[in-house]
Amino acid sequence: MKITENIMNVGFADKDLDIFEGQYPLKDGVTYNSYIILDEKIAIMDTVDKRASEEWLANIETALAGKEPDYLIISHMEPDHSYNIKTLAEKYPNMKLVSNAKVFAFIPQFFDIKNLAERQIVVGENSTLDLGTHQLRFIMAPMVHWPEVMMEYEETEKLLFTADAFGKFGIVHEIENEETWLDEARRYYINIVGKYGVQVQALLKKVASLEIQKICPLHGPVLTENLKFYIDKYDTWSKYEPESDGVLIACGSMHDFTMEVCTKLEELLKESGKAVKLIDLTRADITEAVGEAFKYKNLVVASPTYNAELMPVVEYFLRLLKSKGYQNRRVAYIENGTWAPMAAKFMMEITSGMKNIENVEPIVTVRTRMNEEVLGKLEELRNHI
Repeated sequence: MKITENIMNVGFADKDLDIFEGQYPLKDGVTYNSYIILDEKIAIMDTVDKRASEEWLANIETALAGKEPDYLIISHMEPDHSYNIKTLAEKYPNMKLVSNAKVFAFIPQFFDIKNLAERQIVVGENSTLDLGTHQLRFIMAPMVHWPEVMMEYEETEKLLFTADAFGKFGIVHEIENEETWLDEARRYYINIVGKYGVQVQALLKKVASLEIQKICPLHGPVLTENLKFYIDKYDTWSKYEPESDGVLIACGSMHDFTMEVCTKLEELLKESGKAVKLIDLTRADITEAVGEAFKYKNLVVASPTYNAELMPVVEYFLRLLKSKGYQNRRVAYIENGTWAPMAAKFMMEITSGMKNIENVEPIVTVRTRMNEEVLGKLEELRNHI
């Protein structure tokens, strides 16, 4: 797919992959993007996952049309982008490998490449590589989201190659508008990069002065219009700020009693004009629930008491939130228990380890099922959210 006259995406849309990194369910696959710049010197920008090796190599050969590449730029060593480094190095023995020192320290952990020291070109912050008409400037992006990550700014056509940043799940290469990008991009960012907000903020400051015409990530579509929208979302997410003043109700329920209470709260909040979303944690993709939690200012988490602790799926959800750096939010609690309700205690033990969390009163305690007392507590809670 042509990005500009002499820059192409030679990656592959993997429609059949059902789970990413062994933990993120996929609704419609993922793309492995790899780019090629055709100039006096030819540069290939990253490789692809082993699942896409055959198709990617065919795309490379078609794009090269009998020529040989001069450089392989390595932005990130995660295997879905680095798997074919050795394959390409062996196929084109005169090709140089271009990356930073951390990448070259990692490569021997993945591959044995003959004469690696003689073939490598080590770059650092603001190093440049002249291809002829095109010139690449290298921008280090440590911990976005591995320590060796770097990006490349093509100064002539003003493209920013962003490694995993600005990527998304799904196989669509072209988007109708920003909203079709948003939910899966949020889920991707929060779950994969979310812990590293400080590092993303540092990167955004680095690229703020660049004139960028297109953003070229290693997953998802090339972004070509209204780039401020995408950059602003990354700014919001990496500051751990909500996008909405609304409410996410995240509910674990064993016999539908807790879900009945959460459904009633959803109804009350909607009557008050609040944006609200109810997620059944027992059936939902937990990574989607985590992404939605970061979207909203307010979270209501509900759990039955299970083995004198939390329902496991609720505990998993909260611990995932904590591991992704969840902060700057208001959290309310609903607990259920027939004889000894104590789920709220355990939920609050987890959220107490999060930064800048405001606990919202009252805690709603349910003894088995919905009743007038519970309804009164829900109405009170509704007024405090």
